[in-house]
Amino acid sequence: MISSFMMWLILGCMIVTVIPRVVPFIFVRSIELPEVVLKWLSFIPICIFTALIAEHLFIHTTTGVTIHWMYLAVLVPTVVIAVWTKSLSLTVLVGVLLMGTARWFF
Repeated sequence: MISSFMMWLILGCMIVTVIPRVVPFIFVRSIELPEVVLKWLSFIPICIFTALIAEHLFIHTTTGVTIHWMYLAVLVPTVVIAVWTKSLSLTVLVGVLLMGTARWFF
């Protein structure tokens, strides 16, 4: 049984999450953006992908920074697929499947 407080909390979280993700698309689709803005926006998926990778690939220890070898083993074939296919969906799918397999066995 979900309490009314929890239901309102979930609804509030949903609204706060949807607003910054949907509202910009509603406003932007009716205007034509300058070429420089479109070029800048094209780099955002690469930046997000790099941030997600770096967060898990490098481990901060008391002696310095080391590399998490399992993540590196998954990263290499995923990057190869990304460069080869240029498909974000296929890259994410391959990365998730490889990471799931690596975590299953190691």
